[in-house]
Amino acid sequence: MRIVGIAACTAGIAHTYIAKEKLIKGAKARGHEVKVETQGTIGTEDELTSEEIAAADVVILATDIKIGGEDRFKGKRIIRVKTEIVIKSPIKFIEKVEQSLNVAN
Repeated sequence: MRIVGIAACTAGIAHTYIAKEKLIKGAKARGHEVKVETQGTIGTEDELTSEEIAAADVVILATDIKIGGEDRFKGKRIIRVKTEIVIKSPIKFIEKVEQSLNVAN
């Protein structure tokens, strides 16, 4: 499965980057391709391209705040989750995403 996502927390510092790393780690552990954009205090990093978004099977928004550019995902399956969930149980979270999309891994 191809996953793209955005991580953003209220402070835009620690949880944003921890959520990104955990989301990547969880997705790769389950055998998926993944790219995560961050929207933090220093702005947007690792911005998703329109090609990456178009090729994605699912968009995961691990956010605690309103993010910019959400309109890019129109027509895509979007899963919203708090950063805390991704940080605490990344593999379990990805397994739930797989179940919701009926993806066997």
